[in-house]
Amino acid sequence: MKRPSVWTVAVAVVAAAAVVAITVVLPHPRSSAPFAQTPDTTAIAQPPAPTAAEEPVWHEHSDTLHSGETLSALLARQGVGSAVITRVLNAAAGLDARRARAGMPIMVRTRTADSIPSEVVFQLAVDRLLHVQRTDSGWTSTEIRLPWTSDTAVVSGTITSNLYDAIDSAAPALPKPARAELAWSLADIYEYRVDMSRDLQDGDSFRALFVREVGPGGIVRIGDILAARFTLSGSPMEAIRFATSDSHAEYYDQHGKSLRATFLRAPLEFRRISSVFGRRYHPILKRWRSHEGIDYAANAGTPVRAIGSGTVIFAGRKGGYGNAIDIRHPNGYVSRYGHMRAFARGIHRGTHVEIGQTIGYVGMTGLATGPHLHFEIIVHGVQRDPRVALKIDDGIPIPAGERARFALARTSLLAALADSAHTQQVALR
Repeated sequence: MKRPSVWTVAVAVVAAAAVVAITVVLPHPRSSAPFAQTPDTTAIAQPPAPTAAEEPVWHEHSDTLHSGETLSALLARQGVGSAVITRVLNAAAGLDARRARAGMPIMVRTRTADSIPSEVVFQLAVDRLLHVQRTDSGWTSTEIRLPWTSDTAVVSGTITSNLYDAIDSAAPALPKPARAELAWSLADIYEYRVDMSRDLQDGDSFRALFVREVGPGGIVRIGDILAARFTLSGSPMEAIRFATSDSHAEYYDQHGKSLRATFLRAPLEFRRISSVFGRRYHPILKRWRSHEGIDYAANAGTPVRAIGSGTVIFAGRKGGYGNAIDIRHPNGYVSRYGHMRAFARGIHRGTHVEIGQTIGYVGMTGLATGPHLHFEIIVHGVQRDPRVALKIDDGIPIPAGERARFALARTSLLAALADSAHTQQVALR
């Protein structure tokens, strides 16, 4: 009986009204198949065991690199001699043995009745294998890329607490890292229009059409989001991915205006936020006071970004704000950032900064009980609620010559986004 020449991985995709099976055929493990499972993957079918009358062609020993362990130590643990270890690692082109990551899967293959391995396989990544093989002329290495398959899927849900929980409820079969990636991608697309930590209310809804990529062993990652819709307090806000003839792809709303605007809605990337604008009991002053801004809870050292381009008019110690920065923007706007641990290099009074540029790092200087960023918007000298003051819809519209093509793309993508039969969930662990 011969050993099968292929392994078959079945990835089940559960649609709203039907079950669709995707079958990925991977080459024989000697050439490319992964040999170690990664989290949230399906099991790879193993070849049948040999009968008592026949011996296997290969002895295969799989292992993973321990934390602090060297590749030499792992191979020695597998019974490989020191001289062979040296030859294998010297031949492993593209592998820096000094920087090998803990947890790296490695397989040693030896022919029956042979005391020296014939092949050592290093899994550099989920889709990259480095085969180091012994030949008559010495040891040689070959890197093999494993295939990914892709399709599109729609996920929709309703906000009851936050975006993470909504996506978890809408797509429970999607692996957890992929669900988080989807949330981050949506937050990045809408970062000029929606603060995902502040603007979402219970009962708001979202829908996203995205490219789903399935790799070796069934691992899933999120590709481009092609179209999305958030319905906030009954008002839809759509995002359509479109590339003009002289530019790379970016996102436009349903009216053909770029989602990019003068200001970002938040000074931190999508993170936890602690207190809202309005009245609150100050934890240090022990009295009610007007809290004219928003506190963003985040780990100490988290980069703080300028919400818009402008000039630094203050960078230093400012009373209860601790280490603070004020940035003057056009049209009478000033943004203020407080409690920072430190300022970014080169940030001082008079420095010009660009939108999204790192200006400092979250800390707990001044009147702060824990690491967070205090953020304010001042318009013509008056403190304003950032959630209101930053709602500026000034994105550049699609060029006139591109509008017809955009209209066709928008119609097609929104139809796919609305197709309930298209809503799918990947049935993976």
